[in-house]
Amino acid sequence: MVRFGSQNLNPMVGNRDHRPQQPLFGGGRSSSSTSLAPPTSWASTTSVSASGKRIQREMTEFNLDPPSDCSAGPKGDNLYHWFATIFGPPGTPYEGGIFFLDIIFPSDYPFNPPKVVFKTRIYHCNVDSSGNVSLDILKDSWSPALTIAKVLIAVKSIFTNPNPYDPNAPGVAHLYLADRAKHDEIAAEWTLRFAK
Repeated sequence: MVRFGSQNLNPMVGNRDHRPQQPLFGGGRSSSSTSLAPPTSWASTTSVSASGKRIQREMTEFNLDPPSDCSAGPKGDNLYHWFATIFGPPGTPYEGGIFFLDIIFPSDYPFNPPKVVFKTRIYHCNVDSSGNVSLDILKDSWSPALTIAKVLIAVKSIFTNPNPYDPNAPGVAHLYLADRAKHDEIAAEWTLRFAK
């Protein structure tokens, strides 16, 4: 404790006139608690940590029980950027192809879906020329209960069950509906050319 003359300069001790003021948050009302929580508009450092823990847990679960014909994992040491591989299913024009994908997790994962992009060119009505996938669970039907394993299973399912009514490539969807044999021939040619 420091004294200057008869005044007590320790802010924690002294008369009423020298008591420390508690910070004010939330419209200027004083709080009876001693919490110094920042305003809710500040970025939370725990959300990144929580999303990172969730991604690590999913990676562990994925490695213990990966979906068939799929592999995935972080690209380098960046936990939020993954590289995935899907093998074209038998009985489809994509059979024998090896398709590479980029998966980017948002910082608020799992509250928002990851972005999934085909890096291998593919002739498919639900994948545009930039590789962006049109899949309901990656848009409006996303749920935090979904995992990257379930996302890859859903992406793999478009090989056998394309949705020409929600296309990312309308021309491909039109051909799929009008001339399925021609569509499958072109898709098989692209698989041979770009995915083998």
